[in-house]
Amino acid sequence: MRIITQTPRLIIREFVPEELEAYLNHFNDEELCLYIPKRTREERINIFHKAIANYTNGEKLLIYGMYLKPNNEFIGSCLIRPFGDEPNTTELGYSIDKIHWGNGLTTEMAIAMIAIAFEDPETKQVVAVTDLANIGSMRVLEKAGFKQMENLVRAGEELAYFKLERNDK
Repeated sequence: MRIITQTPRLIIREFVPEELEAYLNHFNDEELCLYIPKRTREERINIFHKAIANYTNGEKLLIYGMYLKPNNEFIGSCLIRPFGDEPNTTELGYSIDKIHWGNGLTTEMAIAMIAIAFEDPETKQVVAVTDLANIGSMRVLEKAGFKQMENLVRAGEELAYFKLERNDK
C-alpha cells in the first residue's frame, strides 16, 4: 500500500484488498448516493478490484482511499482519471462520508489531488463534474480553485462542470 499524499488531516493512499467491506459500506448511505453514479454492489466490487489492479498495471484510472490521520479511519474515496477523449485533461472525483461534510476535509483532499494531477507535465487542466443539486460539492470545487463552466451531459444526465487550468506562470 502506497501513500499518495498527505494533508494536515488526511492520508490519501492505495486501498488494500482487506478494505473491500469498508469501501462497500461507504455506499450504504442513501443521501451520499444521491450525488454519485448509481452502481450495484457487484459493480462496486469490480471497481474496487480494478482499482487495486490498476496500481501496478499502468492504467490511468486510479481510485484511492481517504483516511483520517489520527486514527486511520476510512472516510471516503477519490479518483483521478483521464477525462473522456479530451487530451491532457484529468478528472477529479470523490465521495466522503456524510458525517464529514462541511468541515473542509473534501476541499483539503481536492487541493492535494489537483497537485497530484498536475505532477504529470502532460496534464493541462483538471476538471470535475457534480450533480446539479449537490451545492456542497460545487462549493468544494470553487474553494479548491475550479471555475464553473457551462453544464455538460454525461450518460444522459446534465451535470455541473468545473475546470481548473494549469498555471505555469
